[in-house]
Amino acid sequence: MGSLKEDLKRQIIEQLNLEEVSVEDIADDALLFNDEGLGLDSIDALELIVLLEKYHGIQLTNPEEGKEAFRSIDTMAEYIRKRKAD
Repeated sequence: MGSLKEDLKRQIIEQLNLEEVSVEDIADDALLFNDEGLGLDSIDALELIVLLEKYHGIQLTNPEEGKEAFRSIDTMAEYIRKRKAD
């Protein structure tokens, strides 16, 4: 099994149907909702919430928490680690 960050990249590609993107294309610290990163939008944010629940059993209910958690692969991985440690 790959690292959490690699798993997240694969899950994002699958969940958002990013057929033109590969795991190697996504930098751990790239901003997900920035044109220089993946350029995701608000619909994609909803899909990321579904992804967290589907793959990691984490329900995200606070929008402010989501903004911080979904900044990059690094922040998503850290958020998952913290929530699973609780």
